[in-house]
Amino acid sequence: MLALAVDWFGSILVVSLFTPVFGTTGGPGSFFVLVVFVVESAILTATVGGSFGKMLTRLRVVRVADGGRVDPLRSLARAVAVALVIPPLVYRPDRRGLHDVIAGSATVTLETLRTPAA
Repeated sequence: MLALAVDWFGSILVVSLFTPVFGTTGGPGSFFVLVVFVVESAILTATVGGSFGKMLTRLRVVRVADGGRVDPLRSLARAVAVALVIPPLVYRPDRRGLHDVIAGSATVTLETLRTPAA
């Protein structure tokens, strides 16, 4: 949740540099924040293994199959699913949200990622 809050706040800051975000309900600023969030999350997840918020909170997104990076298309699908709000709230018993199931990914701590499998 902290990583999501960091990403959302960062998206608000980026958009507020170019357009007013606050003060107008339903204005274009709110839509632009969502777009910036999805683009930032998708690009950074595909390239470095996690969004800005995930990097700050020492989390990474990996493929379930082999622990590698998530490809750009799956990363985009995951980011869009997170933006829909409902998928991250629906969990499986293995604690993977619906957005991770859709993308074939899992969110792990940096320590888990660095520990070799026994």
